[in-house]
Amino acid sequence: MNSLRDLTSDAALRFGPYAFHPNQRLILDGDRALRMGGRALDILQVLVERAGHVVSKDELIARVWPTSVVEEINLRVHIAALRRALGDGQNGERYIVNIPQRGYSFIAPVERVLEGTPVFIDSLHKPQHNLPARLTSITGRDSIVGSVVRQLPVRRFMTLVGPAGIGKTTVALRVAELLLQHYRDGVWIIDLAAIDDPSQVVDQLLQTLELDAGLAPRHALLVLDNCEHLLERCRTLVDDLLAAAPRLSILATSREPLQALGETVLRLPPLAVPPASALHNVAEAMGYSAVQLFVSRARARQQGFTLREQDLKAVRDICRRLDGLPLAIELAAAQIDALALVGLHAQLDNCFQLLTQGRRTAVPRHQTLKAALDWSYERLSPLEQTVWQRLAVFKMAFTLDAVIGVISCASLPPMHLLDVVERLARKSLLSIEQGSGVPRYRFLHTTRTYALEKLEHSGHLRALELSHAHYISRARWISGVQLPGELIE
Repeated sequence: MNSLRDLTSDAALRFGPYAFHPNQRLILDGDRALRMGGRALDILQVLVERAGHVVSKDELIARVWPTSVVEEINLRVHIAALRRALGDGQNGERYIVNIPQRGYSFIAPVERVLEGTPVFIDSLHKPQHNLPARLTSITGRDSIVGSVVRQLPVRRFMTLVGPAGIGKTTVALRVAELLLQHYRDGVWIIDLAAIDDPSQVVDQLLQTLELDAGLAPRHALLVLDNCEHLLERCRTLVDDLLAAAPRLSILATSREPLQALGETVLRLPPLAVPPASALHNVAEAMGYSAVQLFVSRARARQQGFTLREQDLKAVRDICRRLDGLPLAIELAAAQIDALALVGLHAQLDNCFQLLTQGRRTAVPRHQTLKAALDWSYERLSPLEQTVWQRLAVFKMAFTLDAVIGVISCASLPPMHLLDVVERLARKSLLSIEQGSGVPRYRFLHTTRTYALEKLEHSGHLRALELSHAHYISRARWISGVQLPGELIE
């Protein structure tokens, strides 16, 4: 059969052992209804209509998501779910093939059978979850989302790691959305940010999953969001859950790894900021995800906003000074109607005063960048807070030798100091650069601004600046050469 466009209400489409009833949104394997989501069924219908022909990815997206702008990864994920449901390729049967650079084709023979009696199933599978509705599109994360979607069902436990504002929760929620159809017993998120008492974690888990029977048989995905302040309890919980429930997968977000058994850690990078050489035209600059996000959010705030060539340097500088952090870029773009681009660029030195118009629908720690950093800072020990403040005296990358030379004192001996610096790096409050065998540490511009403010309020800024200047002078005198890295300011 070459065309199935004349589908009728009493037609079943048979291929292999399956009967597809398009009008009833139902596919049967014998008498058993397959668990399949609505988008997967939409894709199946388009492919079966064109059985034996190649359907382009663009056409599939246009047919299945006619009123939405979606990423190509959506299509790939639903195609994969469709193949799994049909057992495509498992017993030699092939139904859907990918034609490189062209699209997909349904290659199995399809028979149209008229049936007088519609088929009814008492209960069709509806994905269970407690995921919040997503109000905005996600920019620049297709690659990492796709990587997690492919790996998580196999690896079972993955942790997304990165600093405040990098978008860990956003990525985790997107992964959870795309895997809804994969997990028979649902996808469940637990936000641990509101829990300070480790003993309450299990109670929250039981309440979220509404467990009235054992967890062991559940085929589910559990998202543990914001684990960093409950690391030990989360580590123990994950170990216990994975051992007790062999079909459970766990996706965690944290500012540092949990260091649990079998953990796969993925560090989220900032969004891509264009180099100065990519500012020749708007199309080239729009190829970078930081610019895409800024423009998208600016258009949402100011009707008619258009990125012009004369704006490129300012937009690039805004994205660069905000470290490519999605939260910071979103908050900056939210000010476009009040300040315009010129005013926004001029206010960058006061970034925490600037980035105060938060997202009212977000949880408090995500409403402003300062709130996100406050949440991290308040969970540091007093010693970690002191060291982090004092490290803000370094404007550029610095080595551990420089830290000892500038900050070490009777109350901060070298061994304690080095241990704290490494802990701060694990918590994503410092980034590490590996080069020439010597690790170098660096603040993000936004986090250094925050830490420098704290240092100034502590009353120790002037003393640290003098110590820093003295260390540079002494090191230059000893070496007799221009010093690289941490000492070039």
